[in-house]
Amino acid sequence: MKAAITALQEVYGLFVEDGSYAAAIVIWLAIVCFVFPHLPGGGAWRGPLFFAGMAVILVESVVRAARAKSRC
Repeated sequence: MKAAITALQEVYGLFVEDGSYAAAIVIWLAIVCFVFPHLPGGGAWRGPLFFAGMAVILVESVVRAARAKSRC
């Protein structure tokens, strides 16, 4: 049983190294799914706005990781 738990933790670690990064992506996706359809103005701006949000999340995560690594 211990080996199975360890294996699952390793698989989880492959896909989710930073929990706050994964949480931010899930929250952004929820905003996109539930809020974007109700906003006026057509859909031409939704793709670039989705991309911009994902890019901001990625940059913030990389900056946070770099600061943590420089402290060590």
